[in-house]
Amino acid sequence: MKSEKNIKIGARLSLFAAALIWGSSFFIMKNTTEVLPSNYLLSIRFTVACIFLCIVFRKKLPGINAEYIRGTLVIGAFLFVAYFTQTIGITGTTPGKNAFLTSIYCVMVPFLFWFVRKKRPEMSNFIAAVLCLGGIGLVSLTEGLRIGFGDAFTIIGGFFYAAHMVAVAVFGKNRDPVLITILQFAYCSVFSWITTFIFEDIPPVSVWSGGLVLDMVYLAFFATAIALLLQNIGQKYTNPSAASIILSLESVFGVLFSVMLYGESVTPKLLGGFLLIFISIVISETKISFPVLKYVRSKAEEADG
Repeated sequence: MKSEKNIKIGARLSLFAAALIWGSSFFIMKNTTEVLPSNYLLSIRFTVACIFLCIVFRKKLPGINAEYIRGTLVIGAFLFVAYFTQTIGITGTTPGKNAFLTSIYCVMVPFLFWFVRKKRPEMSNFIAAVLCLGGIGLVSLTEGLRIGFGDAFTIIGGFFYAAHMVAVAVFGKNRDPVLITILQFAYCSVFSWITTFIFEDIPPVSVWSGGLVLDMVYLAFFATAIALLLQNIGQKYTNPSAASIILSLESVFGVLFSVMLYGESVTPKLLGGFLLIFISIVISETKISFPVLKYVRSKAEEADG
C-alpha cells in the first residue's frame, strides 16, 4: 500500500518536473531564436533528442516495423508543424504569451475528437472554449482589434499540438510510446533539416558561444527528451485529469520564468487573459459540473426522452 502511494507521489512529481522544465524553456527559446534561425534550432533540438533516446532505449529499437513507421508519419508531421509555428511565434511575442497561447491545445482537443470520432464534446468543453476565446482576446488583441503575427503563429501552433494529441490517440493505440516518441522525433528532425536547407542560411560557427551551447543542451536534452520521458512515466500512474492539470502548470511557469529572467511585464489585461485561459483548461480537463450545467443536461435528457 505504501509502495503504491509512493509510486503515485513519484508520478505526480515527474509530471510537475516536466511542467517546470517546459515552462522554463520558453524564455530560453526566445533568447535562442534571436541568434539561430527557427528551423535550424529545431533541427538540432530534435536530432540530439532522437539520438539520445535511441541510445537510452536501444534494446527497444528492433521493435520498429513498417506499421510504426507509417503510423508515426502523421504524428511526426503534426508535431513538426506545431513546433515550427510555435517557434516562429515566439520570435514575435513574449515568452509568457507564447506559453499561455500554446496551452490552448487542451481546450481544442475535444473538438478535434468530435471531428475525427464523431463524439460530441460535453457542455463543460463548450464553456471552456468560450472562456478560452475570451482569454485569447485579452492576451492577443491590440487596441485596433488585431493580432500580431507572433501571437497568431502561436495560436496556430496550439491547434497543431491538439491535432498531434489526437493523432497519437488514433495512430499510437496499442503501440509502445517510447518507440512512437523516437520515431516522431526522427520525422521532426528530417522535416526540420529539409526546411532549414530550403529556406534558411546555416549560421557561421562564430555565433556559437558557451551560453548558446548550454541553451541548446537544455532545450534538446531536458526540454525535449527528458521532459517527455517524465511525462510518459507520470501519466502511466496518474489519473488523466490530474495529469492534465499538473502539466497545464507549464503555462504558469512560463510566465513566472519570463517575468523573473526575461524581464517580461504582465499588465492587468494580460493577467486577466492568462487567468481565463487557465480556468478554461481546468474546466475542460476536469469536467467541472456546475449546477447550471446539470440543469441544462437534465432538460436535454427530458427532451430526448
